[in-house]
Amino acid sequence: MKKVFSCLCAILMVFLIAVPVMPVASAKDYSHLSGTEINVYNWGEYISDGAEDTMDVNKEFEKLTGIKVNYTTYDSNENMYNKIKGGGANYDIIIPSDYMIQRMIEEDMLEKIDFSNIPNYVNILDEYKNLYFDPDNEYTVPYNVGMVGLIYNTKMVTGTPDSWGIMWDEKYAGQILMFNNPRDAFGITQCYLGIDLNTTSSEDWHRAYDKLKEQKPLVSSYVMDDVYNKMESGEAAMCAYYAGDYLSMKENNPDLAFAYPKEGTNIFVDSLCIPKGCQNKEGAELYINFLLSGEVALANAEYICYASPNRAVIENPEYSLKDEKILYPEPEDMPKTQYYHNLPEGLLTLMTSLWDNLKIEGNDDVSIYVGLISFTAICVVCSVYSFARKKKREKMY
Repeated sequence: MKKVFSCLCAILMVFLIAVPVMPVASAKDYSHLSGTEINVYNWGEYISDGAEDTMDVNKEFEKLTGIKVNYTTYDSNENMYNKIKGGGANYDIIIPSDYMIQRMIEEDMLEKIDFSNIPNYVNILDEYKNLYFDPDNEYTVPYNVGMVGLIYNTKMVTGTPDSWGIMWDEKYAGQILMFNNPRDAFGITQCYLGIDLNTTSSEDWHRAYDKLKEQKPLVSSYVMDDVYNKMESGEAAMCAYYAGDYLSMKENNPDLAFAYPKEGTNIFVDSLCIPKGCQNKEGAELYINFLLSGEVALANAEYICYASPNRAVIENPEYSLKDEKILYPEPEDMPKTQYYHNLPEGLLTLMTSLWDNLKIEGNDDVSIYVGLISFTAICVVCSVYSFARKKKREKMY
C-alpha cells in the first residue's frame, strides 16, 4: 500500500501555496528561520519516513526550509502527557488524540495557532473542524482519523469474530494481546459491557476493572508499538488495535483480518498542536502547513494507512486507499462509535489507580516482589547498624 513517491523539485514548493485545486495563498518569506530547529514529538509509525522508497517527510522539510527536525516518538497519549506535564522536554509539535487535547487545553498546556501561517488549512474538510475538543478551531489542525477494531489471525482463530467477547475466550489463552494504555483497554471493556465510554460512575469503572482482571490470565502481553512484530510474526492470535495499523500489518502477514465488533468502538481524531513552552512557534506553524500540502499529505496517508481529513488527499485520483472500507465504511457498515472525552480529575485518578492495580496484581513471579522487599529491608537494617556504629565511635572519641 505504501506508494512510491519521487521527490521532485516541484514538491518542495508546496508549503508556500495551497494545492492547485484550492485558492493560491500569498507566499511568505521564511528564510530567517533557516538554521533553526523544531522538536517534533509524534506517535511511532506515524509519518512517511523514507522506508521502501516513500517520501521522507522530515528530510524534505529540512531541505526546503533549512530548519532541522528533531524527531522523537511516544506510544500513548498518557506517556506523552506525563513527559510534557513533568517538564522533561520542550517540544514545538505534538500530535495527541482528541480527549487528551481537551485535557491539555483545559490545563493551559497548548498555544493558540496563528492560522495566517497555515494557508493549506483550506484543505481540511469541514466535518473535522469545530469538533468538541476544540470548538473554536484555535489550538488544533487535524492530522489523521481512525477507529479501534479487532485484528485476528485467520489461521489461529476459528470463524469470523464479531464481538469483543472473543478476547475473553479461554480457548485463546496466551494468544491475546491487549492495549498497554488505560483509556483504550478500559474502552474496549466498556464497549463489551455496554458502558458509556465517558461514564462518570465509579461503579462502572470498577465493573470494567473486574472484567479486565478476569481477562488478565488469558493475555499474552499488553502492547503498543510492539504489536506489529507480534501480530505479523504470528506470535499472537488476536489484538485490539487501530484500523490503520492493521493495513500496515497485513502487508507483512496476509493471514491477518479485521472486524469492527458489534458492541461498538472508539473513533478518534489525532491533531497537530503546539505545546506551551515551544521554542520555535513560527517554524512549527510552517511544519504544519507543509504537512497539509497535497503531495506531502498524500505521502503520509499512503504510508500510515489511516483515514485522512485532508481534501487534497480524498479528492486525489492517485490515492490508493480511497475505496478501503475499513477506513471509509459505507453508512450502512459504519460501526457504532463514540469519542473519548476528558474525564473529571477524580475519575482520571481512579482510572490510573485501577490500571496500576491491574498491571501489578496477580503476577506469577511473586518471588521478585518478595526479593525486592527483602533487599530493601536488608538495606534499611544495614543503614541503621552503620549509623549506630558511627554514633558509638563518636562517643568513644
